[in-house]
Amino acid sequence: MSRTVTALYDTRAEAESAKQRLSSAVDVESARIIDKESSGSQGSSLGSLGISHEDRHAYGEGINRGGFLLCAEVDSDENADEIVRILEQTSSVDLDDRQNSWKSEGWAPFSGASGIGGGGDRRTESGTIQEEHIPIVEEHLNVGKRQVERGGARVRSYVRETPVHEQVNLREEHVSVERRPVNETLGRGELSGDMLQERTIEMTETDEVPVVEKEARVTEEVVVRKTAEERTEQIDDTVRRTEVDVDETGGQRSDSAFGFGGGSGQSGSESRADFERTDRDGNR
Repeated sequence: MSRTVTALYDTRAEAESAKQRLSSAVDVESARIIDKESSGSQGSSLGSLGISHEDRHAYGEGINRGGFLLCAEVDSDENADEIVRILEQTSSVDLDDRQNSWKSEGWAPFSGASGIGGGGDRRTESGTIQEEHIPIVEEHLNVGKRQVERGGARVRSYVRETPVHEQVNLREEHVSVERRPVNETLGRGELSGDMLQERTIEMTETDEVPVVEKEARVTEEVVVRKTAEERTEQIDDTVRRTEVDVDETGGQRSDSAFGFGGGSGQSGSESRADFERTDRDGNR
């Protein structure tokens, strides 16, 4: 049982490059590129692909706007995640984003009122009556870093007074006046003019007083330094991811837009659900 992989590109060169890359990586039974000239009227060449009416309607609009649709049949045993990963690495169009852009321009998506298919096939499409969602959650390990205080040093300087006791010898001078009684007779020759004259004698007393001076010297210094070094630490942890197992019944199915929708007999809602599953598993 084979599957059909489809992806939309804006240019033929991008589609050809993706076709070559896909053919080199997985076993592709056949691959072709559909453009506006080869598709004819909108959707007429897409009915044989076995994709849902919603995708056929969207792909037909993309082709009419000048896009190129890559269609490749691969063996059913090929890994779906590998195929999605390969196409994600190409410059394929994000169909959901592109449809939202078309809607803002007035384009109407497939509503089920009329199908886009080949020949005279007429289907009665019904609306969705029940829909449930399973969020696909995947954890990623983000390793950051923050600063924490491990310790340090604080150096504070202050002034302390220490009493110092020193001794110094001081000299003092004293002047004293003393009158001594003298009873001595001078002879004629000893009396001179110097003895009978006015005289003044002065003596000055001096004292030594202590003089204190302080001299500052640098005896040592305290250096506070901070250094840094780099180290690598291994972080071992686990991350969780939601896995979904889908049990399907039925015959052949085909894959569209990075997903793996139903075959020609599969309803549009089943194709869209399977597309969402494989697209999220491929980390689109």
